[in-house]
Amino acid sequence: MLRQRLLTALVLVPLVLWATLALPGAWFGLLLALLVALGAWEWGGFAQLDRRVPRLAYAAVVLVGIGLVAVGMQAAPPVREAVLVLGLLWWLLSLQWIARFPSVNRLLIGRSGRLVSGVIILVVAWVAVFSLHASPLYGPHFVIFLLALVWAADSAAYFAGRRWGSRRLAPAVSPGKTWEGVWGAVVATALLAGLAAIWYGLPAAGVFGFVLLCEVTVAFSIVGDLVESLFKRMAGVKDSGGLLPGHGGVLDRVDSLTAAAPVFLLGLWLMRIPA
Repeated sequence: MLRQRLLTALVLVPLVLWATLALPGAWFGLLLALLVALGAWEWGGFAQLDRRVPRLAYAAVVLVGIGLVAVGMQAAPPVREAVLVLGLLWWLLSLQWIARFPSVNRLLIGRSGRLVSGVIILVVAWVAVFSLHASPLYGPHFVIFLLALVWAADSAAYFAGRRWGSRRLAPAVSPGKTWEGVWGAVVATALLAGLAAIWYGLPAAGVFGFVLLCEVTVAFSIVGDLVESLFKRMAGVKDSGGLLPGHGGVLDRVDSLTAAAPVFLLGLWLMRIPA
């Protein structure tokens, strides 16, 4: 499995880097919307949409949501901030779902709650990544850094958990994740964030703030991973799909990013980084 994961990554990573750095904003947004639509197709499985037409309809609803928000952002820039804050509030609410699982089933209101949750998660993620990419202050290189941060956290957590893991993080939701894995992710991403802050030429106070923001982002990336695991357990599936050999589906690769992206962008704005 590890070999298959690495081979898939060797193909995907260069493509992602090229698309992020080479595509202009509009084309990047369209490609990102396509990936979100694939994620919406997979999310339909979490809500037991077993037939093709309902899943396509659900993906279309998510794309319409993205289109409406994109138009709204053009007409009134505060729409972007409002959507990101909504996403942050949703992720904070999801913490209690993780803590209370499996009794959380009643809170999600069955299929309707799962479908609404998917729309919020996917639309907010698109807004965050697209806005970061389009920002004249940040741009594609900050998108690459965010991806590297999430990937580093995921990889460090995996290897630290396998080597030292003993205390389960959320056994009812994802038995394989451990506190030792979390601390491995914290250490690895702190080093990465510190190096990036120096590379960006941030002042000493800015370095501390940037590293702190990155650690908060990593914490939410873990929440994103756990929330997808929660929905998969409710649906009785191991992976969101089988599109990516060794990785599962699209959602299995971007679950951490969906939570990390809005937190990272809001943090950059609130902390005025770089400053």
